[in-house]
Amino acid sequence: MSDRQPPAALLRAAVSNLAPVLPVLTELGERFAAAGHEIALVGGPVRDAFLGRSPTDLDLTTSARPEQTEAILTAWGGTTWDMGRAFGTIGARRGGTVVEVTTYRADAYDGRTRKPVVAFGDSLEEDLLRRDFACNAMALRLPGLTFVDPHGGLGDLTAGVLRTPTAPEVSFGDDPLRMMRAARFVAQLGFVPGPEVLAAMQEMAASLDIVSAERVRDELVKLLLAGHPRAGLELLVASGLAAVVLPELPALRLEVDEHHRHKDVYEHSMTVLEQAIDLEGPAGGPPESVPGPDLVLRLAALLHDIGKPATRRFEEGGGVSFHHHEVVGAKLTAKRMRALRFDKDTTKAVARLVELHLRFHGYGDGAWTDSAVRRYVTDAGELLPRLHRLTRADCTTRNLKKARRLSRAYDDLEERIARITEQEELKAVRPELDGHEIAEALGIAPGPVLGRAYKHLLAVRLDEGPIGKDAARERLRAWWAEQPESSTGG
Repeated sequence: MSDRQPPAALLRAAVSNLAPVLPVLTELGERFAAAGHEIALVGGPVRDAFLGRSPTDLDLTTSARPEQTEAILTAWGGTTWDMGRAFGTIGARRGGTVVEVTTYRADAYDGRTRKPVVAFGDSLEEDLLRRDFACNAMALRLPGLTFVDPHGGLGDLTAGVLRTPTAPEVSFGDDPLRMMRAARFVAQLGFVPGPEVLAAMQEMAASLDIVSAERVRDELVKLLLAGHPRAGLELLVASGLAAVVLPELPALRLEVDEHHRHKDVYEHSMTVLEQAIDLEGPAGGPPESVPGPDLVLRLAALLHDIGKPATRRFEEGGGVSFHHHEVVGAKLTAKRMRALRFDKDTTKAVARLVELHLRFHGYGDGAWTDSAVRRYVTDAGELLPRLHRLTRADCTTRNLKKARRLSRAYDDLEERIARITEQEELKAVRPELDGHEIAEALGIAPGPVLGRAYKHLLAVRLDEGPIGKDAARERLRAWWAEQPESSTGG
């Protein structure tokens, strides 16, 4: 352990990154000191300041008990809330500034759940000892900005290494979710786990079972939306955590992709994820650009081939096939996402993209009819911009001639979609007769038969394009004459 002060220039640079919030920190430091309490900025904000980032959250820790903290924050002029009072945390907002102040903690864990028996501590050093990683166990005492680093977190930042303040077996035993956080920080910060951290994760991966699916999902989402998700996912697989959280992912490692024989499906999926990320639009861009980071696209890219292990067949002559793996994969995707408690809309969108990701490969040399192009667009619906990117990302062949051919074919498909969409407003394609007009033309009441008639006219619209209301009525009546209900009057 060490608590050496960083070089003065480095500390000045870190403090300069806190400039936007420094007046607030100074004022709060002075108020707590005047009341006889210690207070320090701790964790992520300190880490980020040394990484050259301005903090987005202000986490503070104090010797004051929650009721004392609440009184000081109220006098500071903030609106306070105490949803975390049981854990010693009082939140406050003044203007656009939000702070959370937590009493020093010295928690104990029973090893059966990740919920600690909350115990307040007596010192900053004791509080830092219980934190997840050394790089998050640094603090700046307020108001004087004295740097506190008893576990060498600043050295870890410089080296790009993740270590725990205590033995990793103890830290992860206290809270197994910290193993997921390790993978998330690898994805966010570009760090690598120390060898003892990786060894503990491999030994204790199964203990993640005591963590709620919602908390695991939240960490997985943060990992996927980070700057380096592949690195975090590879740590999940190498540590054995993926076998608990997302077992479909490590299952891909033994499969050989029939289109990309130079790499297995696991490597292919990781490459597709990276290529999909490269195709995301800038943050804040229009929806059709798929502004990143986009969770639906990234999940679909990662999971698009998880149906392959269940559908692998060895063919005569040494070939391998994965017939209907997109259909199987869509079902597996929905099942896994439900298990992780993803919301219904996200689950439906990701599973649909997995189901549709092979559709383009029937396009061949551009021989699709306009009807087939219309169906491609209508089947994708609002997911079309993501499907464009997923399909392009799914090409990982090293055969440049083949890659260029696929790219040209998809360019052609997108041009045809744009042309037909402009001509027919495909995104809003509807039968040329509405429900009332169908009922009037056939003399039927609303019900299942009307629904079938509507679907028939929609198919006519997709197959033939706009034909006008009169022609649509003719097609409808011809269809109706073949239906058994027509002889009974509906």
